[in-house]
Amino acid sequence: MRLAAESVSLGYGGDPVVDEVSLEIPDGLTTVIVGANGCGKSTLLRGMARLLKPMSGQVVLDGKAVHKQPTKAVAKTLGLMPQSPIAPEGITVVDLVGRGRQPHRGALQRWSPEDDAAVAEALELTDTLELADRIVDELSGGQRQRVWVAMALAQQTDLLLLDEPTTFLDVAHQIDLLDLLHGLRETRGTTVVMVLHDLNLAARYADHLIAMSCGKVAATGTPAEVVTADRVEQVFGLESQVIVDPVSGTPMVVPIGRHHRPAARPHAQGA
Repeated sequence: MRLAAESVSLGYGGDPVVDEVSLEIPDGLTTVIVGANGCGKSTLLRGMARLLKPMSGQVVLDGKAVHKQPTKAVAKTLGLMPQSPIAPEGITVVDLVGRGRQPHRGALQRWSPEDDAAVAEALELTDTLELADRIVDELSGGQRQRVWVAMALAQQTDLLLLDEPTTFLDVAHQIDLLDLLHGLRETRGTTVVMVLHDLNLAARYADHLIAMSCGKVAATGTPAEVVTADRVEQVFGLESQVIVDPVSGTPMVVPIGRHHRPAARPHAQGA
Protein backbone atom coordinates (compact mmCIF):
# COMPACT_ATOMS: atom_id res chain seq x y z
CA MET A 1 0.00 0.00 0.00
CA ARG A 2 1.49 3.33 -1.07
CA LEU A 3 -0.77 5.55 1.06
CA ALA A 4 -1.84 4.82 4.63
CA ALA A 5 -2.77 6.48 7.90
CA GLU A 6 -1.18 5.18 11.09
CA SER A 7 -3.02 6.10 14.30
CA VAL A 8 -3.48 9.59 12.92
CA SER A 9 -5.36 12.33 14.76
CA LEU A 10 -6.22 15.55 12.95
CA GLY A 11 -7.84 18.79 13.98
CA TYR A 12 -7.76 22.55 13.88
CA GLY A 13 -6.43 23.53 17.31
CA GLY A 14 -9.00 22.04 19.67
CA ASP A 15 -10.16 18.47 20.12
CA PRO A 16 -9.29 16.17 17.22
CA VAL A 17 -11.82 15.93 14.40
CA VAL A 18 -10.22 12.66 13.24
CA ASP A 19 -9.28 10.53 16.23
CA GLU A 20 -6.51 7.89 15.98
CA VAL A 21 -7.53 6.54 12.59
CA SER A 22 -5.55 3.77 10.93
CA LEU A 23 -6.34 2.69 7.37
CA GLU A 24 -4.74 1.65 4.11
CA ILE A 25 -5.65 2.91 0.64
CA PRO A 26 -5.62 0.01 -1.87
CA ASP A 27 -3.35 0.65 -4.84
CA GLY A 28 -4.89 1.03 -8.29
CA LEU A 29 -8.48 1.12 -7.01
CA THR A 30 -11.12 3.76 -6.29
CA THR A 31 -11.65 4.44 -2.59
CA VAL A 32 -14.61 6.57 -1.52
CA ILE A 33 -14.98 8.09 1.96
CA VAL A 34 -18.57 8.57 3.16
CA GLY A 35 -20.26 9.71 6.34
CA ALA A 36 -22.52 12.33 7.86
CA ASN A 37 -21.64 16.02 7.86
CA GLY A 38 -18.91 16.81 10.38
CA CYS A 39 -17.70 13.23 10.75
CA GLY A 40 -14.14 14.05 9.58
CA LYS A 41 -14.21 12.96 5.91
CA SER A 42 -12.65 16.09 4.45
CA THR A 43 -10.29 16.49 7.40
CA LEU A 44 -8.97 12.99 6.82
CA LEU A 45 -8.47 13.71 3.11
CA ARG A 46 -6.64 16.96 3.95
CA GLY A 47 -4.34 15.04 6.24
CA MET A 48 -3.58 12.43 3.60
CA ALA A 49 -2.90 15.20 1.07
CA ARG A 50 -0.34 16.90 3.37
CA LEU A 51 -2.52 20.00 3.81
CA LEU A 52 -3.07 19.37 7.51
CA LYS A 53 -0.33 18.29 9.90
CA PRO A 54 -1.32 15.46 12.26
CA MET A 55 -1.73 16.14 15.95
CA SER A 56 -0.40 12.61 16.47
CA GLY A 57 0.36 9.58 14.34
CA GLN A 58 1.34 9.94 10.70
CA VAL A 59 0.27 9.61 7.10
CA VAL A 60 2.67 7.45 5.10
CA LEU A 61 3.32 7.86 1.37
CA ASP A 62 5.66 5.35 -0.29
CA GLY A 63 7.04 4.25 3.07
CA LYS A 64 7.82 7.74 4.43
CA ALA A 65 5.85 10.22 6.54
CA VAL A 66 4.18 12.49 3.98
CA HIS A 67 4.68 15.62 6.10
CA LYS A 68 8.43 15.07 6.15
CA GLN A 69 8.67 14.90 2.36
CA PRO A 70 9.32 18.00 0.20
CA THR A 71 6.19 19.64 -1.14
CA LYS A 72 7.28 19.37 -4.77
CA ALA A 73 8.17 15.68 -4.43
CA VAL A 74 4.70 14.94 -3.01
CA ALA A 75 3.03 16.99 -5.76
CA LYS A 76 4.72 14.87 -8.43
CA THR A 77 3.13 11.78 -6.92
CA LEU A 78 -0.16 12.96 -5.45
CA GLY A 79 -2.71 15.17 -7.21
CA LEU A 80 -5.32 17.01 -5.18
CA MET A 81 -8.60 18.79 -5.75
CA PRO A 82 -9.55 20.40 -2.41
CA GLN A 83 -13.00 21.45 -1.30
CA SER A 84 -14.05 24.97 -2.38
CA PRO A 85 -10.74 25.99 -4.00
CA ILE A 86 -10.18 29.67 -4.85
CA ALA A 87 -8.70 30.76 -8.17
CA PRO A 88 -6.40 33.81 -8.48
CA GLU A 89 -8.33 36.87 -9.65
CA GLY A 90 -8.48 37.26 -13.42
CA ILE A 91 -6.84 33.93 -14.27
CA THR A 92 -7.99 32.10 -17.38
CA VAL A 93 -9.01 28.46 -17.46
CA VAL A 94 -5.98 27.36 -19.49
CA ASP A 95 -3.59 29.19 -17.15
CA LEU A 96 -5.20 27.66 -14.06
CA VAL A 97 -5.07 24.15 -15.51
CA GLY A 98 -1.46 24.84 -16.51
CA ARG A 99 -0.59 25.32 -12.84
CA GLY A 100 -1.02 21.60 -12.49
CA ARG A 101 2.25 21.25 -14.41
CA GLN A 102 4.33 23.19 -11.84
CA PRO A 103 5.59 20.10 -9.93
CA HIS A 104 7.13 18.77 -13.15
CA ARG A 105 9.06 21.94 -14.02
CA GLY A 106 12.20 23.42 -12.57
CA ALA A 107 12.46 27.09 -11.57
CA LEU A 108 14.06 28.05 -14.91
CA GLN A 109 12.57 25.32 -17.06
CA ARG A 110 10.61 26.53 -20.07
CA TRP A 111 7.11 25.39 -20.95
CA SER A 112 7.38 22.22 -23.04
CA PRO A 113 5.31 20.38 -25.65
CA GLU A 114 4.69 17.75 -22.97
CA ASP A 115 3.12 20.45 -20.77
CA ASP A 116 0.91 21.58 -23.66
CA ALA A 117 -0.20 18.01 -24.29
CA ALA A 118 -0.99 17.37 -20.62
CA VAL A 119 -3.10 20.54 -20.33
CA ALA A 120 -4.95 19.86 -23.59
CA GLU A 121 -5.72 16.31 -22.51
CA ALA A 122 -7.00 17.46 -19.10
CA LEU A 123 -9.26 20.05 -20.72
CA GLU A 124 -10.61 17.54 -23.19
CA LEU A 125 -11.23 14.86 -20.58
CA THR A 126 -13.23 17.27 -18.42
CA ASP A 127 -15.15 18.78 -21.36
CA THR A 128 -13.68 22.25 -20.65
CA LEU A 129 -11.64 22.77 -23.84
CA GLU A 130 -14.10 25.35 -25.16
CA LEU A 131 -13.70 27.28 -21.89
CA ALA A 132 -9.90 27.54 -22.19
CA ASP A 133 -9.77 31.33 -22.73
CA ARG A 134 -12.54 32.22 -20.28
CA ILE A 135 -11.88 33.90 -16.93
CA VAL A 136 -12.44 31.32 -14.16
CA ASP A 137 -14.44 33.76 -11.99
CA GLU A 138 -16.95 34.20 -14.82
CA LEU A 139 -17.83 30.51 -15.01
CA SER A 140 -20.77 28.74 -13.40
CA GLY A 141 -20.15 26.66 -10.30
CA GLY A 142 -20.31 23.42 -12.28
CA GLN A 143 -17.89 24.72 -14.93
CA ARG A 144 -15.42 25.86 -12.26
CA GLN A 145 -15.62 22.48 -10.59
CA ARG A 146 -14.67 20.71 -13.82
CA VAL A 147 -11.80 23.14 -14.37
CA TRP A 148 -10.36 22.35 -10.93
CA VAL A 149 -10.58 18.65 -11.73
CA ALA A 150 -8.75 19.39 -14.99
CA MET A 151 -5.94 21.08 -13.06
CA ALA A 152 -5.57 18.01 -10.86
CA LEU A 153 -5.52 15.77 -13.94
CA ALA A 154 -2.84 17.95 -15.56
CA GLN A 155 -0.48 16.94 -12.74
CA GLN A 156 -0.53 13.44 -14.25
CA THR A 157 0.01 11.72 -10.91
CA ASP A 158 -0.85 8.10 -10.19
CA LEU A 159 -2.49 9.06 -6.89
CA LEU A 160 -5.49 11.39 -7.10
CA LEU A 161 -7.35 12.81 -4.08
CA LEU A 162 -10.60 14.71 -4.60
CA ASP A 163 -12.80 16.35 -1.97
CA GLU A 164 -16.45 16.45 -3.11
CA PRO A 165 -15.63 16.56 -6.84
CA THR A 166 -19.32 16.35 -7.84
CA THR A 167 -20.35 19.50 -5.92
CA PHE A 168 -22.19 22.02 -8.15
CA LEU A 169 -22.45 19.49 -11.00
CA ASP A 170 -25.79 18.48 -12.47
CA VAL A 171 -26.60 14.77 -12.56
CA ALA A 172 -25.29 14.23 -16.09
CA HIS A 173 -21.94 15.88 -15.31
CA GLN A 174 -21.67 13.98 -12.02
CA ILE A 175 -21.92 10.70 -13.92
CA ASP A 176 -19.52 11.94 -16.62
CA LEU A 177 -16.92 12.89 -14.01
CA LEU A 178 -17.22 9.67 -12.06
CA ASP A 179 -17.01 7.68 -15.30
CA LEU A 180 -13.85 9.65 -16.16
CA LEU A 181 -12.24 8.85 -12.81
CA HIS A 182 -13.24 5.20 -13.16
CA GLY A 183 -11.64 5.19 -16.59
CA LEU A 184 -8.38 6.57 -15.20
CA ARG A 185 -8.34 3.73 -12.72
CA GLU A 186 -8.97 1.17 -15.46
CA THR A 187 -6.67 2.48 -18.20
CA ARG A 188 -3.84 4.06 -16.19
CA GLY A 189 -4.00 2.23 -12.89
CA THR A 190 -4.58 5.54 -11.08
CA THR A 191 -5.36 5.22 -7.39
CA VAL A 192 -8.37 7.46 -6.73
CA VAL A 193 -9.49 8.60 -3.28
CA MET A 194 -12.51 10.86 -2.99
CA VAL A 195 -15.08 12.14 -0.56
CA LEU A 196 -18.68 11.88 -1.78
CA HIS A 197 -21.98 12.81 -0.14
CA ASP A 198 -24.16 10.69 -2.40
CA LEU A 199 -24.07 7.22 -0.88
CA ASN A 200 -25.59 5.53 -3.92
CA LEU A 201 -22.99 7.02 -6.27
CA ALA A 202 -20.30 6.07 -3.79
CA ALA A 203 -21.53 2.48 -3.74
CA ARG A 204 -21.73 2.39 -7.54
CA TYR A 205 -18.23 3.71 -8.25
CA ALA A 206 -16.14 2.59 -5.26
CA ASP A 207 -14.00 -0.51 -5.21
CA HIS A 208 -13.24 0.21 -1.57
CA LEU A 209 -15.52 2.13 0.78
CA ILE A 210 -14.60 3.85 4.06
CA ALA A 211 -17.54 4.83 6.28
CA MET A 212 -16.74 7.37 9.00
CA SER A 213 -18.67 8.31 12.11
CA CYS A 214 -17.68 10.85 14.79
CA GLY A 215 -14.07 11.05 13.67
CA LYS A 216 -13.47 7.33 13.51
CA VAL A 217 -13.73 4.63 10.87
CA ALA A 218 -17.02 2.79 11.31
CA ALA A 219 -16.41 0.25 8.53
CA THR A 220 -14.23 -0.48 5.51
CA GLY A 221 -14.61 -2.94 2.67
CA THR A 222 -16.45 -3.40 -0.58
CA PRO A 223 -19.74 -1.53 -1.01
CA ALA A 224 -21.63 -4.80 -0.50
CA GLU A 225 -19.83 -5.29 2.83
CA VAL A 226 -20.26 -1.72 4.08
CA VAL A 227 -23.66 -0.56 2.80
CA THR A 228 -26.28 -2.31 4.90
CA ALA A 229 -29.46 -0.94 6.45
CA ASP A 230 -27.96 -1.24 9.95
CA ARG A 231 -24.76 0.54 8.91
CA VAL A 232 -26.67 3.35 7.18
CA GLU A 233 -28.65 3.92 10.37
CA GLN A 234 -25.47 3.79 12.48
CA VAL A 235 -23.48 6.21 10.31
CA PHE A 236 -26.18 8.54 8.97
CA GLY A 237 -28.99 8.14 11.49
CA LEU A 238 -31.25 7.20 8.59
CA GLU A 239 -33.76 4.41 8.42
CA SER A 240 -33.65 2.78 5.00
CA GLN A 241 -33.95 -0.30 2.88
CA VAL A 242 -30.91 -1.45 0.92
CA ILE A 243 -31.72 -3.09 -2.40
CA VAL A 244 -29.71 -4.09 -5.46
CA ASP A 245 -29.10 -1.27 -7.97
CA PRO A 246 -30.76 -2.60 -11.15
CA VAL A 247 -28.09 -0.96 -13.35
CA SER A 248 -24.81 -1.67 -11.54
CA GLY A 249 -25.70 -4.53 -9.20
CA THR A 250 -24.26 -2.55 -6.27
CA PRO A 251 -26.13 -1.70 -3.06
CA MET A 252 -28.71 1.08 -3.39
CA VAL A 253 -30.08 2.90 -0.37
CA VAL A 254 -33.80 3.71 -0.36
CA PRO A 255 -34.47 6.16 2.49
CA ILE A 256 -37.53 5.79 4.69
CA GLY A 257 -38.76 9.19 5.83
CA ARG A 258 -41.33 9.66 8.55
CA HIS A 259 -44.06 10.21 5.94
CA HIS A 260 -43.35 6.85 4.30
CA ARG A 261 -43.33 4.58 7.32
CA PRO A 262 -46.28 2.20 7.53
CA ALA A 263 -49.04 3.82 9.57
CA ALA A 264 -49.35 2.44 13.06
CA ARG A 265 -52.40 0.26 13.50
CA PRO A 266 -55.05 1.86 15.71
CA HIS A 267 -55.76 0.09 18.95
CA ALA A 268 -58.93 -1.96 18.91
CA GLN A 269 -61.86 -0.46 20.76
CA GLY A 270 -62.29 -1.87 24.23
CA ALA A 271 -58.96 -3.71 24.17
